[in-house]
Amino acid sequence: MIESLRRNRLGIILMICSSICACVGQLLWKLSADGGFLFLMGGFFLYGIGAVTMIIAYKFGKVSILQPILSLNYILSIILGATVLNETITLTKCIGVLGIMLGVLLIAGGDEVKDADR
Repeated sequence: MIESLRRNRLGIILMICSSICACVGQLLWKLSADGGFLFLMGGFFLYGIGAVTMIIAYKFGKVSILQPILSLNYILSIILGATVLNETITLTKCIGVLGIMLGVLLIAGGDEVKDADR
């Protein structure tokens, strides 16, 4: 598991940054619904930065490892919803977040290491 994380480290970091940018961009879109043009433009900008970062991340890791990391969007959305929009975090959401975190850790750390790769 540690070897997989080490080998895909830069791709994983970039994918996490992509996830954060996309999620904050979407939050800004939500905030722009009340007529905030700057929020709308900021959302497009951050979402675009997230997309470009994701494309770059693919150069530094396997798709099967990196793509599931975008599931962190769900976790960040719940956190942002609670802190910025005063939404309620329920026990069901907490259990879901733990499941997503466990899944991302298992997938990101589950890359097979072949003798030729060492």
